[in-house]
Amino acid sequence: MSEKNEQGKRAARDRLVQQRERQKARERRRRMLIVGAGLVGVLALAAVVGVIAANTGDNSSKSKTAGPAVAPSGATGKDSLAIQVGADDAPSTLTIWEDFRCPVCAQFENAFRDTIHQLERTGQIKAEYRLATIIDRNLGGSGSLRAANAAACAQDAGKFSAYHDVLYRNQPQESVDAFADNTKLIELSGKVPGLETTGFRSCVEDGKHDSWVKKSNTTFLKGGFEGTPTALLNGESIFPKKGSEQITAANLKKWVAEANKGKKPGTVTPVPSGS
Repeated sequence: MSEKNEQGKRAARDRLVQQRERQKARERRRRMLIVGAGLVGVLALAAVVGVIAANTGDNSSKSKTAGPAVAPSGATGKDSLAIQVGADDAPSTLTIWEDFRCPVCAQFENAFRDTIHQLERTGQIKAEYRLATIIDRNLGGSGSLRAANAAACAQDAGKFSAYHDVLYRNQPQESVDAFADNTKLIELSGKVPGLETTGFRSCVEDGKHDSWVKKSNTTFLKGGFEGTPTALLNGESIFPKKGSEQITAANLKKWVAEANKGKKPGTVTPVPSGS
């Protein structure tokens, strides 16, 4: 009996081993299926990304054929895509990429507007504003484009800075495309003394700078920026932080002072009334 019991035990152990081997084989096949499915998913995602990238390229190409890009008066930089506020010879440059429909841009402006203007007025920086229309692309509508064109029209009148601030102080909700209405943009120009003129109205209604705005947005998309606002002090990103330091009004002043150490402030000209 003992021999038979021993044989039975060995048979049971053999069956257990076989079951374990079969289980391991099934587990290996399951892992291979998961990996294979994951690989298919990655390839599919890559294909989708490729389609998105291709479509983005198509959109930018269409913008280039929309008509000649008419830069606003006094625009600077490569392809005249920057609108400058502040002294030409200021020792530091603050570059700001913005979208007039972007709520975070409004938060940025409301938090740092006074500090930036103070630094401009004292010749510490010149600000270069560059305009994008990513909210139009993401949510649909044309408010980003229409507002940017209107701001460029205000630049023609020498009142960009004041009108820029009015737009952000009166920014509608992101999902409400109120800036798509030229009448609204012209109405807001009444808050800037001397801007509400026939010339400004015609510039806004005719979309004089639309192609210039589209060209600016194409440059933004090709620049590899993460979003709006993008703020660069002498080419270095400072929003939402510079290195390990979070941006604050005090830190912005400190960073500018550090960048300007040993340098003379720019030659500041009086700001015209209403600007």
